[in-house]
Amino acid sequence: MRVLVMGGTQFNGLALVHELARTGHDVVILNRGQSQADLPMGIERLFADRTDETRMRDVLSGVDVDAIIDVSAYRPEDVELMIDLFRGRVAHYIFISSTVIYAASDLLPITENHPVERGPAQNEYGQNKLLCEDILIREWRENRFPASIVAFSMVMGAHNILPDREQRMFQRILQGRPILVPGNGRMLQQVGHADDQARALRMLLGEPRSFGERYNLTGGDFFSQEGYVDTFARVLEREVEKVFIPPALMEALWQGRIGIELPKAQAKVDIRSRARISPVMINRFMLSMLVQQIAPHLHHWDRSALFSIDKLRRHCGWEPEMDFPRTVERTWRWYRSEGLAESQTFDFDFEDDLIARARDWKP
Repeated sequence: MRVLVMGGTQFNGLALVHELARTGHDVVILNRGQSQADLPMGIERLFADRTDETRMRDVLSGVDVDAIIDVSAYRPEDVELMIDLFRGRVAHYIFISSTVIYAASDLLPITENHPVERGPAQNEYGQNKLLCEDILIREWRENRFPASIVAFSMVMGAHNILPDREQRMFQRILQGRPILVPGNGRMLQQVGHADDQARALRMLLGEPRSFGERYNLTGGDFFSQEGYVDTFARVLEREVEKVFIPPALMEALWQGRIGIELPKAQAKVDIRSRARISPVMINRFMLSMLVQQIAPHLHHWDRSALFSIDKLRRHCGWEPEMDFPRTVERTWRWYRSEGLAESQTFDFDFEDDLIARARDWKP
């Protein structure tokens, strides 16, 4: 199958390109050409900025592919242009969405039929993903445009462009730093490996049953926040000191009653964001760096967030190959092979402040 990957040089997109090439697909990628990547031999590479409609039309009008996997569509105009360009010309279009679309819930796991969050609690990124989904579902129902939606949750693996997740934890442990754990550390979450998720997308390609459907995609097992730290410590074969943030202090931080100073180099929170981030949300995103947490604008710091992947299993036969410990192990091997264990640095000042507050806290 000849497949166009929109993106294809970073993290999930790069893992997908390698998976498609490895399994014999003819792969074309389109991106701005600003990222260097170790691409497989034989990949055809096209260059365009998605915000430049004229350039996009010039580049893609003559491209002949069987399917498209769109890793880099973040706004409604992105998918509207793809539909306009490829209506009647493509057998399958897979749009990568996100589990941040779902409303918070104590009824777990969250399935694809769960209510979505369109209210003020939702951020710009989630609102735009929902608008993209609306367009694709309508196009399938009214015009039979063969679109499927795959909602990614948290992902781990080589070349993660969000270093404040697992890479930050590697450095904490390597440097012998105390590890902050929110509350009692019992909140549950999931993480998938980028290679597992690439394989799921490849298996979904060309499946007519998937048209007009949404699928959750994440890991097959789950971990507590304390278990997350313990797994990293076992993989790195290090002893760690865990500092539990008292629930009352954690709540005060979460509600913004106590401010958090931003690191000197802050990771970008929202892709192509046009919105200002409130001080409370900055606090929550900073706290979500301690032990990675999905959608802190929606899920309270002590609320578990688990997503069902049973629909994807049923519809294309995919099964995750890597449990959470193996996911951490594979990511750690990549991290060391890239020399990041010795070279990567982080600003830990805000964590030092939180460690001092947690140790001195008096209810």
